[in-house]
Amino acid sequence: MSGGEALLNPNFFKLCSLLKTLKIKITLLSTGITIRRQALQLVDYVDEVIVSLDGDEPLHDQIRRVPGAFRKMQEGLSVLRSLKPNFKVTARTIIHAGNFRKWTDIIMAAKRLGVQQISFLPADVSSEAFNRHTPWNLDKQNELLVPEAVLPELARMVEKVVSIARRHPGLIAESTEKLYNIYRYYAAFYNSNPFPFKKCNAPWVSVVIEADGTVRPCFFHQAMGNIHDAVLPEILNSEEAILFRKMLKQSRNEICARCVCSLNLPVTQMLN
Repeated sequence: MSGGEALLNPNFFKLCSLLKTLKIKITLLSTGITIRRQALQLVDYVDEVIVSLDGDEPLHDQIRRVPGAFRKMQEGLSVLRSLKPNFKVTARTIIHAGNFRKWTDIIMAAKRLGVQQISFLPADVSSEAFNRHTPWNLDKQNELLVPEAVLPELARMVEKVVSIARRHPGLIAESTEKLYNIYRYYAAFYNSNPFPFKKCNAPWVSVVIEADGTVRPCFFHQAMGNIHDAVLPEILNSEEAILFRKMLKQSRNEICARCVCSLNLPVTQMLN
């Protein structure tokens, strides 16, 4: 469950209750700001929480534009642990122009929060995902793109993060190669190298259902139906959806090439 902030939906726990009757595991992506007051329900209904961490405490509050956002998240996670010590909490950080110089401090902040693991992604600046009605213009993209002139700084920071990952196995979710790919992703915007290839089977093993019922093969590709018009199996196995999966060649697809994340699950049976 993601958003925006999924916990702001008044029907959030009703939906969780329905999913639990189907024995579906639930992961919540959250800013962490409201976790403290909803902690009792979270440990009952949710299997894992992933909090968004944007920087060390001052930078996190600045980027979130919410005074005390880091402290509220820290207090909420502390309550979760007191209620259920083994409750799984991880963190996710989008690395971009505004925070890459604080990357090692972000890792230390994650340890302060007591999360079990932290993962990192570059910023998606070119897609229509996440409720963007149109792709961002260049000015908006440049707010997050690491400038070409400071790419060497980013490369040196990646080296530091790789060193931390080697000293603390399991703390950082990404492999060494994926950490280097964050640098390569930004460098690709300046034609220094190709966009990193991502091994991904998301359109064949998963589906995204948006708040209005829109169904997508992943966050980034075009919609292929709506659950208010047809049941999910019909949408997934429509002629249009099957053709999309048959024709998709990720190495040649511009959306896949610029994608910032990937899902590659081992499966015994694929969708059509």
